[in-house]
Amino acid sequence: MTQFRPLANPAPLGLSAFALTTFVLSLHNGGIGQKFGAPPNVVAGLALFYGGLCQLLAGMWEFANNNTFGATAFSSYGGFWMSYAAIITPAFGVGEALTEAGGTVKAHAIGIFLLSWVLMTFIFFLATLRTNLGLCLLFAFLDITFILLCAGDWLGKGHVTKAGGYFGLFTALIAWYIAASDLIGHHNSFFVLPNPSLAPRRANLPAVEDGKNANGD
Repeated sequence: MTQFRPLANPAPLGLSAFALTTFVLSLHNGGIGQKFGAPPNVVAGLALFYGGLCQLLAGMWEFANNNTFGATAFSSYGGFWMSYAAIITPAFGVGEALTEAGGTVKAHAIGIFLLSWVLMTFIFFLATLRTNLGLCLLFAFLDITFILLCAGDWLGKGHVTKAGGYFGLFTALIAWYIAASDLIGHHNSFFVLPNPSLAPRRANLPAVEDGKNANGD
């Protein structure tokens, strides 16, 4: 029988890659640390290699770990970051073509792109309702972030995009917290970070005492 070497947990890598890339872009979207509306090209490198490639690799390793949810989520958002990088990287010509089309073409195109991720993220959110509190909050905040960014682009409302940036910051912090809760334990630190389970508790079994069940049998 073929024996496979056990893999380490790839989730902290995937979550950290997602968190850091989201944090940087959300600072940009919120106009924090720089003028609102400045070109987002600074995030292209992160989106390609850390949020994109590293998260995609984490997804592939989750497949090997027989974790369907983790594999699908990490691989999908790795693809999201790579596709976003393609939009904002001049060499791909996507952003330039949309800008040259004029009018609201670019804003609506980005809005449609983000709307598709609103729907995808909502599916992931539904799949976290019986996992743990951290994951459930992560996908709830992420979906709100996508909704606000989608609306901000589609409607051309900068204050809505800024709100999306602020929610994105909270989303990134939640992802970092979950990653830290996986990384930090009694085996390597003096404390652990709680992440309460949302799984339903098993029904209480009949009390057993001295070999007898609750009926005295």
